Amino acid sequence: MAYLEPTRSAGRALLERGISGPIVMLNLLRFRDVADYSATPELAPPEPISGAEAYRRYLAAATPFVEASGGELAFLGRGGPMLIGPPDERWDAVLLVRQRSVGDFMAFATNAGYLKILGHRTAALEDSRLLPMIETDGL
Repeated sequence: MAYLEPTRSAGRALLERGISGPIVMLNLLRFRDVADYSATPELAPPEPISGAEAYRRYLAAATPFVEASGGELAFLGRGGPMLIGPPDERWDAVLLVRQRSVGDFMAFATNAGYLKILGHRTAALEDSRLLPMIETDGL
């Protein structure tokens, strides 16, 4: 089963955590070999592109919305073979996005302009994970 969008219950659970202050979103990304723009043909390039290229287009279009909401791309890296984990599991890329607050993240994620370019992300991804994290001094 692929995970590409949050569910309503997951969004509600994030809000119910009552997080105050900054939040960091851990993104694990697995790209399609060929991007699938069937859900958003208006965003499709004239020729087929890879999932990685579609995600690069998504990042270029999404970054201004992240920054306008007070967020920042804190880390972008390529994945590789697991050191600990299932040997057949792969994540092609990892992102850390820092937001000032859950409210700022929600404002970003529901921005009408952002929603218009979200199809690049969907076209790019075969599977993903998004883990909201808070910084702590200890466990």
